[in-house]
Amino acid sequence: MAAKDLRLGVNIDHVATVRNARGGAYPDPLRAARIAEAAGADGITAHLREDRRHISDADIDGLMEVLSIPLNFEMAATAEMQAIALRHKPHAVCIVPEKREERTTEGGLEVAREENKLAHFIAPLREAGCRVSIFIAADRRQIEAAHRIGAEVIELHTGAYCDAHAEGHFTERDRELESLREMSAFAHSLGLEVHAGHGLTYDTVQPVAAFPEVRELNIGHFLIGEAIFRGLEPAIAEMRRLMDEARLRLAAG
Repeated sequence: MAAKDLRLGVNIDHVATVRNARGGAYPDPLRAARIAEAAGADGITAHLREDRRHISDADIDGLMEVLSIPLNFEMAATAEMQAIALRHKPHAVCIVPEKREERTTEGGLEVAREENKLAHFIAPLREAGCRVSIFIAADRRQIEAAHRIGAEVIELHTGAYCDAHAEGHFTERDRELESLREMSAFAHSLGLEVHAGHGLTYDTVQPVAAFPEVRELNIGHFLIGEAIFRGLEPAIAEMRRLMDEARLRLAAG
């Protein structure tokens, strides 16, 4: 198994957060996307929120024009976002839950409860050629529902695992990691491609990167924060190195 069997998607949302805090055009998320590609990213993730708190419509326009690596367009399941996705037809569309009052995406999408609605929502996106991903908790019921509605990809929410590690709750951390491991294998057995992300850091990435079923990790906030201290390209290159190291150990058995 080659290290590059595991892709790195770099989320550039919080470059736009810094820009918007001051106004103006700096720092430029498009420049960040080009740096990320040079540093070893396999794709760029950007979440166009309903309130436009970070990424803007103009950012999405620009990314579609300049990127030579795939764009993973994160969005809520709304008519407005569906129309934007259908206009641009990005490589991938990841459906995420969204609440105005949250600081960041707080949990996975409730697919099982909204199965019929989501099935109809994603059908035009699939017909347009977008790979549809559903951002969900590591929960069997949600994975089965994502499979039934026709999603090709799931992205497992790693936030609870990362939070438990950061807070020193290591028993809980290990329990969350085992759940991620089991549900990665279960989703793969259904024919779903498995991605993971949310809150991953240098300290937490390798155990998840070592899951053989996981094909992509999407990481953003930590990398943008680390870039303040070491620069964006070195920050991404170190994450890429850690991911590859974990994958090579897996291949070596």
